Amino acid sequence: MIVLRSFLFLLSLVILTPPFAIISLLTFPFPPLVRYRVISQWSLIELWLLRVLCGLRYEVRGRENIPKTPSIILCKHQSAWETLALQEVFPPQVWVMKRSMLLVPFFGWGLAMLSPIAIDRSAGRAALKQVTDQGRDRLRKGLWVVIFPEGTRIAPGKTGRYGIGGAWLATHTGTQVVPVAHNGGEFWGRNSFLKYPGTITMSIGAPIDPKDMKPGELNDQVQAWIENEMKQIQVTAS
Repeated sequence: MIVLRSFLFLLSLVILTPPFAIISLLTFPFPPLVRYRVISQWSLIELWLLRVLCGLRYEVRGRENIPKTPSIILCKHQSAWETLALQEVFPPQVWVMKRSMLLVPFFGWGLAMLSPIAIDRSAGRAALKQVTDQGRDRLRKGLWVVIFPEGTRIAPGKTGRYGIGGAWLATHTGTQVVPVAHNGGEFWGRNSFLKYPGTITMSIGAPIDPKDMKPGELNDQVQAWIENEMKQIQVTAS
């Protein structure tokens, strides 16, 4: 049954993504916030299909910690699930991502219309400057900035190296950071076809003010909170 449900969900992606990509391109003349509200409907539909087809739901702890003003989200990266769920839980946002993602047919077209901060990870300090300059611009426009500090999806129970980019952006723009932990990878693993039924837990930490903090200090504080929270919400999917 899990295989059948997972196949039906994959089929929904194949059917829905191309027309949404066309719709995304048609939103080009509109402001970023308008484009976001149209294009993000794709993610909301997929989350609904995950519930209906795969029996995969989620709960949010700490929703009261979400600030009223645009902030920087530093989120655990385990699955493709959080890229969908963050759009339903948080206000309009942009992501810091690999530039190569924009080359993916259909899916990449939609991403391009969402004003992402698409970087070349091998560019070093140039990439860091790009994140700072474009991140400041997006925040000024009322958009939140989402960064996965580990850079790539990490298997449950493991910790990747936390990159400095998110903390650097926060300390150089004076923007508060919202740490986010979740156990989505236990139900929808990295590059996994199977989606197991159950309830994912997303936990949102209290905002961290970067004032008088160095990037490394802020990064360590974020990592400590996220990894400690992961231990609290870790489960075994079945």
